[in-house]
Amino acid sequence: MHTRPMKEALRLNKFLALCGVGSRRKCDELIQAGRVEINGSPCLNMGTRVTAGDHVRVDGKRVAAQETLVIAFHKPRGYVCTREDERGRDTIYSLLPGKLRTLHHVGRLDRDSEGLLILTNDGDLSQRLMHPSKSVEKEYLVTADQAFQNEHIDQFLAGIYSPEGKLKAKAIERLSPRRLSVILDHGAKRQIRVMFEALGYRVTKLLRVRIGGLWLGDLEPGRHARLTSQEIAMLLGETDKPKKPARKSAARPADPQA
Repeated sequence: MHTRPMKEALRLNKFLALCGVGSRRKCDELIQAGRVEINGSPCLNMGTRVTAGDHVRVDGKRVAAQETLVIAFHKPRGYVCTREDERGRDTIYSLLPGKLRTLHHVGRLDRDSEGLLILTNDGDLSQRLMHPSKSVEKEYLVTADQAFQNEHIDQFLAGIYSPEGKLKAKAIERLSPRRLSVILDHGAKRQIRVMFEALGYRVTKLLRVRIGGLWLGDLEPGRHARLTSQEIAMLLGETDKPKKPARKSAARPADPQA
């Protein structure tokens, strides 16, 4: 991973975010907690600016501004979204080259789910994608173990009560008797599986095909692609409507279980 040359003094929280430490809000918390040092001295001043000659440490570890990197990754089924798993399960980072293993995954897909996952060292971008106020859409192709009833489509839109609270989809479309497209703009843990189970179905396949305006397309399982500035704008929904990147297939991935 290349470091990013500093051309001007940066506010400390922005510098830490560029180092991949976290969002600016998280970096502010680290500063307030006295966990950041500049040139060997603790820094509690939120307005401090960092220049190219400064040595900055977080929890005693030297940090440096990195080249901003955002990748789309096709998470395969059977892998967990963590760097190390206490149960010894395979993790997504085992599929990435070493230089990408420092990236943070934005949100997650559970072990049995697959599809589009974003990884980045840009803390601000992570915050924008995850914050509930942004309502970034995520679209999934879901296959159930039995035909899905019409009245349950209405329940998905109206909301289903669960221990996590009221869960609902922004949109749902039947693609075949057992296969549906489900769009969420807010997500609870395992939300789609929980909603299907509440109505008596078991999800046999769950594939995330879109985040914001960025589509998975024909990116193969276990493969990754670096995003361009245009694709990052699509990801954030800064286009008029979701459009598939030109370099990826415009066709939706086929679901052999449908």
